[in-house]
Amino acid sequence: MIFGQDKAMEILGEKVGYLFSYFLFTTILFLILVLLKKIPETWSYAHIMGITILIALIGSIIKISLK
Repeated sequence: MIFGQDKAMEILGEKVGYLFSYFLFTTILFLILVLLKKIPETWSYAHIMGITILIALIGSIIKISLK
């Protein structure tokens, strides 16, 4: 029996891994900022998600521009 690479599963794994890493980073950043009392009390997890999305987009733009 010959086994080949399953590209669809590889792509799905990459996307799931990216989402997991995004939520893990966002959660850790939120907890650190709350514990250090560095964010306003009116801010929520959604605000930190927006900041994290901006960080990810800036990183993607830099990656594309350096190619």
